Amino acid sequence: MYRQSADSAVPLQTFNYQQAPGQESYADLHNKQGQYPTGSSNVKRNGGRRKWPWVLGAILALVIILGAVLGGVFGSRAANNNNKNNSANGGNANAAAAGTSGAVDPASRTKGSGNEAVVPTATDAYGNPLYPTTTGSAVIAQPTVVSNAALQCPKEDTSGYSLTSPKKTHPLLIATETKWNCLPGLIEADSYMSYWNQTAFINATKFYNEPPVLYIADGGLGGSGLLDPARRVQQRIKHWAYAYKLSNDTKWVDRTWQELLVASGNTSTYYGQNNTNGDVWNCQQHFLDCAEYTEAFALAYDWMYDAWNQTQRDGIMWSIINKGLSFGLNVFEAPTGAGANYQWWSSVDGNWNCVCNKGMTMGALAIINEDPTNSAAKMLTYTVPNANAYCSYSPSPDGTWAETPNYWYFGTYSHVEMAASLLSATGSTQNLLDSNPGMKDSAKYHMYVTGLQGMFDYGDAGPNKYTATANGIMFYGDQYARARCCWERGLTRNYLAGIPAYTLFQRDRGDAPEPMSLLYYNPQVKGEFWDGLALDNYFSNATDGWFSARSSWTDQQGTYIAMKAGGLLGHQTHGDLDAGDFVLDAMGQRWAGELGSGDYLSNGYFSSEDQASARWLYYRKRTEGQNTFTINDNNQVVTGIPTHQYGSTGESQDALDYAPANSSTVFFTTDLSEMYNSTTSAKRGIRYLNGRRQVLLRDEINTSGTIQWRMHTNATVTLSDNNMTASLALGGETLVATLRSPSGAAFSTQEPAARLSSDPTTTVNNGQTWNMSPDQPNPGVTVLMIELAAGDQTIEVLFNPQWSGWSQSSYVNPPSIALASWSLTSHE
Repeated sequence: MYRQSADSAVPLQTFNYQQAPGQESYADLHNKQGQYPTGSSNVKRNGGRRKWPWVLGAILALVIILGAVLGGVFGSRAANNNNKNNSANGGNANAAAAGTSGAVDPASRTKGSGNEAVVPTATDAYGNPLYPTTTGSAVIAQPTVVSNAALQCPKEDTSGYSLTSPKKTHPLLIATETKWNCLPGLIEADSYMSYWNQTAFINATKFYNEPPVLYIADGGLGGSGLLDPARRVQQRIKHWAYAYKLSNDTKWVDRTWQELLVASGNTSTYYGQNNTNGDVWNCQQHFLDCAEYTEAFALAYDWMYDAWNQTQRDGIMWSIINKGLSFGLNVFEAPTGAGANYQWWSSVDGNWNCVCNKGMTMGALAIINEDPTNSAAKMLTYTVPNANAYCSYSPSPDGTWAETPNYWYFGTYSHVEMAASLLSATGSTQNLLDSNPGMKDSAKYHMYVTGLQGMFDYGDAGPNKYTATANGIMFYGDQYARARCCWERGLTRNYLAGIPAYTLFQRDRGDAPEPMSLLYYNPQVKGEFWDGLALDNYFSNATDGWFSARSSWTDQQGTYIAMKAGGLLGHQTHGDLDAGDFVLDAMGQRWAGELGSGDYLSNGYFSSEDQASARWLYYRKRTEGQNTFTINDNNQVVTGIPTHQYGSTGESQDALDYAPANSSTVFFTTDLSEMYNSTTSAKRGIRYLNGRRQVLLRDEINTSGTIQWRMHTNATVTLSDNNMTASLALGGETLVATLRSPSGAAFSTQEPAARLSSDPTTTVNNGQTWNMSPDQPNPGVTVLMIELAAGDQTIEVLFNPQWSGWSQSSYVNPPSIALASWSLTSHE
């Protein structure tokens, strides 16, 4: 049976990165906008952690991964012991001060791939780029790759490399020595890479000046374990090892050694020295920790190999073997013996399989040529086929990640690091990119689940994203080749290589500036990711069926809608009971949003996805905690499978200041009848009106139970017109929701959002009684509600953002049309 661990820390805890010049910090943007309430920051670091109250909107989504707002002019570094690469290391203080890299002034990022590009002026609180309102000297063009000798590295000779006979010299992980030797020239020639490089050195310096990461278990070793410390150690070592490779300054080596000594339990600082079987890295209780520590030590060993003396090399190698690989081998060689309690991840799809296989693979590759035990070679025979069988199948055929949009980060960053390491060490990704065609579209999934005000972040949000960024899609963009685009509607040019729209999308995001970006990025990309990119996309698989639509890819003041109506099983106990759930962005605000994760340490939170699971006792996971409707105040039926209909006028953006025509629309309807008991029929539909400036939501329900329609918002809600009109105020903007049907119905509100008094607090599942832990409060969250009696009911709500310059006559009053008759022209 699948065992889901409580692999969470408080998501999106603010990480104090240095702000990039010319950009506002997340805190500044957050305070300036002022509309999203922050939750409690009283985080228990010993014995357990409680989630803070979630805010709506995806302010949740990216704070830890956000190097966003990194960068800036940094001070001079320590002198090198060796001047190798010094002239082109990109971390030169004089270059930074002069602004020659383009990091100081975004407008000056004109070298290499920045030439003729529309460069964002900043990123917003969610990591989305804020583009200028005019193109200036930029040349608008569809995504492509243009061969440029000044922006490419010599081709690596990988002949003779294989999984059983890998490269014999270091480095082996992520990038070859050829790429590292070429990198300084690329940094000098390309504004994006120069900016990211400066950011990497800034953060390396920040980490350098901090004490070693402490051994602090979240909820005990069997709770969320050591995942935060492991990923913080890995984050530091990635930056220090990168800084060493680019500068040859051994101060980074010395600081890394200090961290390694502590993290291996080889100092007087307590670091799990008393754990059973010498399990310092918590492999036996929370294997994610083990995998992330193993990767951290592998990167230190491999990228700094030439700087270590033999004693240090041996020490790091034996740490990898004894504290990491030995436990990993138990997973595959003793699954009913020594590995019985932690081998479960080797037979499930999702982020666990990706992270664990990645850590073991990178640990093995790093030491494979020096390992006297043959553990590394054996490990590769297990992890590569296992990842191909499970990790690679985490996305569905249409690219939707099996867990949630936030868990996509952990899965794909690990999938990419494993694939990139295999490519550099063995000359091949060993089929990791190709075993499941859906993996190629997982980047497309990320693009469309990213709204204008954060992600459509349904389900659990996961732990801190110290190391998990979206930058792996730049690796996908470079590595996945197809002659012609498929989903990029309107694009018909032949690509030289890859899917450049992926790379172009990610390079402007807030989490782009970090070491891995510099190793994945192909600076020969040209064009704008949005030019020719469809505004809408329908993801049709039954497990996760959903769609998203928008008025623009570049105007954060525009509109974005998304709705999901997939199955409720198969999400590794990270999903919600949320068929029919939707979000709505307009005018720079999220008007209908998600509550996100509950408390991962709550009793039974990850027990199962069964109908009687204790998980469904908690408000944020229950149907009433979603933007959908309930019948008889009960949860949806977990075995139900919705069906869908979708239509779009099919526009693709073709200008920076793009505005859809009045006829532009999209609709999504779903039959949710199987999701409810006591119900003959339950259907829901959402669509755009009036050039994507208005949104119509319609429900048609025939049931013998009472109905409650619910929408969660951070807005201040004022009711009028016999409570048939709701005015929502947020961030200085207003949205008016009008209840058009049924006659005599009315809006009401619940503030703050909370479980119903009738909700159960215990459940019996498979003979075990579960009592729920205290539920989480949701301060600052209001539920807009409509309550109806049993019967045949039609609910129709029209959302009208109050656009500047519009009068009442600017809005359309659409006809009432049954969902079965919806079409692209039905409401004209």
